Parts: sequence; C-alpha cells; structure tokens
Amino acid sequence: MTENAAGFQDPPAEVLAEAAAAFGLLASPARLHLMWALSQRESDVTHLADQVGGALPAVSQHLAKLKLGGLVRSRREGRRQVYYIDDPDVVTLVRVMVGQLTARSRHASLPGQGLRRSGG
Repeated sequence: MTENAAGFQDPPAEVLAEAAAAFGLLASPARLHLMWALSQRESDVTHLADQVGGALPAVSQHLAKLKLGGLVRSRREGRRQVYYIDDPDVVTLVRVMVGQLTARSRHASLPGQGLRRSGG
C-alpha cells in the first residue's frame, strides 16, 4: 500500500478489483432491489419475486450471481432455499445508498435531481 497526499493508504489492486466487482453486481436495478429487500429480511426466491415484481427464473438468476459474488448467502429450510445478507456492512451500504437517494428524490424540486449519469 502506498500513502497518498491526504495520509490515507491506497488499498492493494486486488481489493480494488474485488470492490469494483461487488459494485458491478449492485449496478443492476433488479439486483439492487433484491439486495434492498434482503437488507430488510431474509426470504425465499418466491417471496422475493413477489416483492420486487420479477419473474421467478430471472430472480433466481440474479440471486445466483449475487451469491457467486459473495454478497448473499443461502440456507435450506425444508424444501425452501432462504437467501440472506451475511455481512452487516453490505446491509449498511445498501440501506444508506438507497435511503439517501430516496430522501433526495422526495425533496428534489425537479425530476432527475438525484445522481446524474455520467459518460464514463
């Protein structure tokens, strides 16, 4: 790690790559919606599909990607597979980001005053 001008140490390239991969998974509105739902409570795929308004196969695929990326875990309860977020920091990240943008959108005087899309 190297120290920058502000006195903070830069993380190793592997850590930055892992963080970018996690943020990439969260860049999908459907997956972010699933993460939001799971940050509120654990659930099975059927309930998640109902909650987020997605088709069961699509929700299953998104959950598989989130699980592969290490953002969610699952356990078997009888015939059901229950999904949950095991990392409290991930729960905090999702809740803060979505909560802040929700609050911003409620207070914006004009539509589109939240985060603006950039070209890069």
